[in-house]
Amino acid sequence: MRWRWVIGAFITIVLAIAFASKSTPKISMFGHTNKSCQCSQDKHMYSGIVEDCCCDYETVDHLNGEVLHPLLQELVKTPFFRYFKVKLWCNCPFWPDDGMCRLRDCSVCECPESEFPESFKKPYHHGLPSDNLMCQEGKPQATVDRTLDSKAFRGWTETDNPWTYDDETDNSEMTYVNLQLNPERYTGYTGASARRIWDAVYSENCPKYPAEELCQEEKILYKLISGLHSSISIHIASGYLLDEATNLWGRNLELMYYRVIRYPYRVKILYFTFLFVLRAVTKAADYLEQAEYDTGNPTEDLKTQSLMRQLLYDPKLQAACPLPFDEAKLWKGQRGPELKRKIQAQFKNISALMDCVGCEKCRLWGKLQVLGLGTVLEILFSVNGEEHSGQTLQLQRNEVIALTNLLNRLSESVKFVHEMGPAAEKLIEGKISSPTKLNNLVQRIWASIAKT
Repeated sequence: MRWRWVIGAFITIVLAIAFASKSTPKISMFGHTNKSCQCSQDKHMYSGIVEDCCCDYETVDHLNGEVLHPLLQELVKTPFFRYFKVKLWCNCPFWPDDGMCRLRDCSVCECPESEFPESFKKPYHHGLPSDNLMCQEGKPQATVDRTLDSKAFRGWTETDNPWTYDDETDNSEMTYVNLQLNPERYTGYTGASARRIWDAVYSENCPKYPAEELCQEEKILYKLISGLHSSISIHIASGYLLDEATNLWGRNLELMYYRVIRYPYRVKILYFTFLFVLRAVTKAADYLEQAEYDTGNPTEDLKTQSLMRQLLYDPKLQAACPLPFDEAKLWKGQRGPELKRKIQAQFKNISALMDCVGCEKCRLWGKLQVLGLGTVLEILFSVNGEEHSGQTLQLQRNEVIALTNLLNRLSESVKFVHEMGPAAEKLIEGKISSPTKLNNLVQRIWASIAKT
C-alpha cells in the first residue's frame, strides 16, 4: 500500500513540475517573452506629473514614442551628427589610470592610416565617406573615423564651455569618432575601477541627496547625474553580450531590473533628466534652426536641417508639452550667483573625472554625454555667474552634436523602460514565485507521504 502512495506522489510531482513550467512565461535570450499575450503597451508604470517638471509621464511616453524618438534616431545618423571630436588619450587628474577592461569591445579601434580613403587625409573635401571601413581585426562597430572636414566648421564659433573641464578650442590630440560605429553598450568594464568613478562623482562632487537642507539647485545637479547614470545602465542592459564565445548580443532584462527598474526613484529621475535636456533644446530653438549643418553633402545637409526643424517645432510637442522644465524659478535670492559658481565648479570636476575612466569606449560616451549636459546648463543658465540678458547664445559644433546625441540616448532609455519595464518585472516575479510555489507543493506532498 505504501508503494502505491509513493508512485502516486511521484506522478503528482512530475505533473506539478510540468504545469509550473508551462504556466511560467518563457524568456528568450533577447529578453522577449514567448507568450502571445503580453501586457498592453498602453499600461503606464508611472502616472502624474514628472517631479519638478511641467509634463506628465503618459504625455512623455506618448510624445517620445510618436515624435521625439523617431526624429532623433534619424537625426543622429546624419553625417553632421554622427562625428564627434574627442580627446581620448588623457591623464587622470585625480589618480593613476589603472583601469582594465575585460573585453576588446571596451576599446575604440583605431584603423591604420593605409585603410583610410585619401580624402580623409586632406583638410577639406566634398562629402563624407561611407561607413564601410573595417578595422584590421574585423570589428566595424569599433572603427574610428578621423575625418577633418574644415568646411563643416563654417559658421560655428570655437568657444570653450565654462561648465566642462576639457578645453574645446584645443584641437591638439583630438580624434574624430564615428558614433554609429562605436555604440554605447556593455564593454565588460566593471570592478573597483568603474565603482571608483561613480563613487567620486557622488561622494565628492554631488551634494548628498535626499536631504531637507539642500536647495533646489543642488538637488537638480544630483538628479541630472543620477538620471544619466540610470540611462547608461539601461543602455548596457539593452546592448549586452549574452554569449562571449559566439559574440551574441541582446537584451538583459534582469540586469535592467536590478540596476534601475526595482528602484522607482531611478526611473523618475531618468524622466526628469530627459525633460530637462529637452527644455534646453526647445529653448535654443532659434539658434539651432538657423545653424549651418554644412558637411559638403547638400542632400544630407538639407535633410539634417529639415529633421532639426521638425524636432524643434513639432505641433504635438508644442501643444502637449510646451515647457518641459521651468528654469526661471532657479538661482533666486542673494545666494544665487554664489550657488551657481559652486555648482558650476562641481560639474566641471565631474567632467574631469571622465579622463579617469579606464575603458576607452566608456570614456568616449562619458565625455560626450557630460559635454551634452554641460551644454544644457550653458543654454538654460548663465555663464560664469552672469545672466544671458544682452548676450547672444553661442555654441560650438561639438556642443550641438553632444547635446543632440545626449537627447537621443535619453529618449532611447525612456522608450526602453516604458516598453520593457513591465516585462522585466514579470521576469523577476516569475523567477521568484515559481520555484517557491513548486517547492511548497513538493514539500506538502512529501510530508503527506511521511505520515503514511
